[in-house]
Amino acid sequence: MDSAELSRLLGVWTDADERLPDALARTISELVDHGFVPAGSTLPPQRELAQVLGVARGTVASALATLEAGGYVVSTRGSGTRVRSGRVGAEHRAGGRLFSFTNAPRDVIDLSSGALPASTVTGEVLSASPDGVDPYLETDGYFPAGLPVLRQAIAEHLTRDGVPTRPAEVLVTSGAQQATSLAIRGLLDPGDLVLTEDPSYRGALCALRDHGVRLEGVPLRDGGIDVSLVARAAVRRPAALYCQTSVHNPTGQSMTRHARAALADVVNRRGLPVVEDCCSYDLTLSGRPAPTLTGLVAPELHLSCWTMSKLFWGGLRVGWVRADEARIRRLVELRKVDDLATSIVDQLYAVRLLRRAADARRERQAMLTKHLASTERVLREMAPAWTWRRIIGGSGLWVDTGTDAVAFVEQAKRAGVKLAAGPSFSPHDGHRTMLRLPLWHDGAELRRGLGAALGE
Repeated sequence: MDSAELSRLLGVWTDADERLPDALARTISELVDHGFVPAGSTLPPQRELAQVLGVARGTVASALATLEAGGYVVSTRGSGTRVRSGRVGAEHRAGGRLFSFTNAPRDVIDLSSGALPASTVTGEVLSASPDGVDPYLETDGYFPAGLPVLRQAIAEHLTRDGVPTRPAEVLVTSGAQQATSLAIRGLLDPGDLVLTEDPSYRGALCALRDHGVRLEGVPLRDGGIDVSLVARAAVRRPAALYCQTSVHNPTGQSMTRHARAALADVVNRRGLPVVEDCCSYDLTLSGRPAPTLTGLVAPELHLSCWTMSKLFWGGLRVGWVRADEARIRRLVELRKVDDLATSIVDQLYAVRLLRRAADARRERQAMLTKHLASTERVLREMAPAWTWRRIIGGSGLWVDTGTDAVAFVEQAKRAGVKLAAGPSFSPHDGHRTMLRLPLWHDGAELRRGLGAALGE
């Protein structure tokens, strides 16, 4: 286990009432007990972990000695420290991303997530009762593929955007994370080789790792995945490609039309299935949403995952998978295993919200453009050595600190600030100098957070 991953999982582990070695040992033991650090994992070397956590090596050595005495780990000279198999009842490898959505204490400034607050449009729609719920009260309430009225509304919404879609090509899900998970489970087997961007969306990386696939990261070029390297890697017959060609999370870039067409050509020639993440599609800073691979890739090879969260609100748990009709039927059967259907009330609200999509896009563009300007002003003032590329969309900045961002995030934790370092967005724990900073915080809050993290 890389030190960056363990640092993410540890969260805010220090406690004023405990010695540092005791607090570290207790937190690691809790991660082991709950299966977040799986049996057989090798912990990072002491010196490396101490550097990332910003503590003395003796603190780490003492914590590991406590864990070994308690039967949690075994240390072997030359082989490192390994988690004992007898301590844990389940194996679950989490990358730490989902920890971002726990309730943080009130005195913590959370700059770790790009999830946006509800738009004004959403507040207006949710303030009234949903239309048309009465007829559904006479049914069992389970519509595994989604309410027909919402599937129709989604198809019309996408078609207006230039993504021709029929209702039968839509599977409504309880958010985009479920859409991504279903696409992965329906397409891949554990052990399969999957190509993905490096960096990429950390929620999808968690889902892919949890499914047990082998990940190969491909660097970005021309605003998206490097097509020439995808073509080279395709010779090894990967089972799928996961990518974002519209608005990329976390970089905020978008593939050029030429690069997108070239990627589609590689995919079609190799018969390579693609899971395309379109969750940030609505968040361009100006103009219409950036294009996707729809229409360029053969329909039987293309699955795309979408969300209502970015444009409207994450509290409305509605997303969808768009794919050819035969694949949608298979995914519906898979979906029934662990989640029979999405809330009817949420779906009826979603129908009304999609009618206001144009208004919501204008609102998001105005908000993100305003906050981008204030964020960049704060960064230039408080961290003049940091660099970043101008974004075309999305809810965050991909910032190069020029230093060890993992250690900086650990330092920020102790100052009451949550940040997200580059390795959590990488299939290989790369990008150690990078931070992803959300845009939607006002300048004053960002200034307070960065000031505390920087020790000012």
